[in-house]
Amino acid sequence: MLTKLKATAGTDEQELLAKEARHCSYGDTVHYAEHPKIFERCEGSYLYDLQGREYLDLQMWYSAVNLGYANKAVNNALKAQIDKLPQLACQYLHREKIELAEMVCESVERGFGLKGRVQFNVGGSQAIEDALKLVRKSTGRQRMLAFQGGYHGRTLGASAITSSYRYREAFGEFADRAEFIPYPYPFRAKHRGDAQKIEDELVADFEARFEHEYTGTWNPKTGRSEFGALFIEAVQGTGGYVIPPKNYFKRMAAICKKHGILVVDDEIQMGFRRTGKMWALEHFDVQPDIIVFGKALTNGLNAFSGIWAREELINPKVFGPGSTHSTFSSNSLGTATGLAVMRILERPDYEANTMKKGAYFLAKLRELQKKHREIGEVDGLGLALRMEMCEADGFTASRRLADRMFQIGLDEELSVNGRKLGLILDIGGYYKNVITLAPSLEITTAEIDLGIALLDQVVTRAKQQLR
Repeated sequence: MLTKLKATAGTDEQELLAKEARHCSYGDTVHYAEHPKIFERCEGSYLYDLQGREYLDLQMWYSAVNLGYANKAVNNALKAQIDKLPQLACQYLHREKIELAEMVCESVERGFGLKGRVQFNVGGSQAIEDALKLVRKSTGRQRMLAFQGGYHGRTLGASAITSSYRYREAFGEFADRAEFIPYPYPFRAKHRGDAQKIEDELVADFEARFEHEYTGTWNPKTGRSEFGALFIEAVQGTGGYVIPPKNYFKRMAAICKKHGILVVDDEIQMGFRRTGKMWALEHFDVQPDIIVFGKALTNGLNAFSGIWAREELINPKVFGPGSTHSTFSSNSLGTATGLAVMRILERPDYEANTMKKGAYFLAKLRELQKKHREIGEVDGLGLALRMEMCEADGFTASRRLADRMFQIGLDEELSVNGRKLGLILDIGGYYKNVITLAPSLEITTAEIDLGIALLDQVVTRAKQQLR
């Protein structure tokens, strides 16, 4: 009977893939995989395909599902809202919006000692657009600074401050494209292994932009800079979970403040306890002017995002009604699920538990690194972890190895203590050779051990297949 069910599922999958090939655009990200995979259900740290095969997920929808798939408390909040207030135009108020905004503001005040206000939108890119509008309005400047390796979204405005040219290449001119500056990348920096020297050199290069008027970035007579804001990710997401030296952002923010340049903290991928702290920038002793958030706020149940900004930038006298707007910007299903997520993440033990799990996972990755010289570097902050895959010399970037690992996890049957399953991975980094690990924050020690065993198998098989 089981064989018959699997055969039926296989037929269904073939038919669905044929329909997908005929009717679906390839413009989204599905077809990065060699063989598209169809999943049927999810729970906790696992996805299940049409045949019922389980896959341990170590990337959790690009860190959008921090609390695990089908989290009961969050799901119940959504179900309750569907029965109570499923729809409401955002020109009206509802309880959950107000209470969620209050919780975000209180979290920012605890983390950074700043008072401000929140407004909501739909996806992360739309929140970035809101931040760009706010910067333009408050500074009167259109040019922005951003980092090489940074990713802020794919709408036109967000693409303009995302460093990958391939996201812009096919879509015409981007007159307001940001100026991209190097991000401190310790593993591949000129002064590899010397974090202080890396930090000092990059800060000095940035400060030199303001030595005289001929750098083209400011007017020493008026003190006015050409740039309105510096957009940062405290830990680079798509760039490969690169973690900068401890004092780098603090020093950069001081230079920005001196020249009237706002600091915009993009927490879309690293916010909501991914790094242990509610906001990743809390680790770096910096006070942002604007925070952009999204993804994990609703644990993936609703496309929902927002910005927090300092009171003087966003109060109603300077940023009044209609300054930005979307039909679904503060939709009641998003605010209800966001409120449930915040209540879980605000538990007193959540930060400590996340840091403890992250330290355990990182220690296990370092043990794995000793076994495979192709793992050039492992690093992490909380449960944002990275494995940089290299050739046998331990340094030359190996995209082919990372790609093979990704595909093996999806396509091949892995086994741990007789348990058959697959492995969901994600690839990032400047050279597309970094396995970026963003497991559920609810992951257990046993699941971490399982993940390490599966990673070991995937690396071993990938090496064998590429010989």
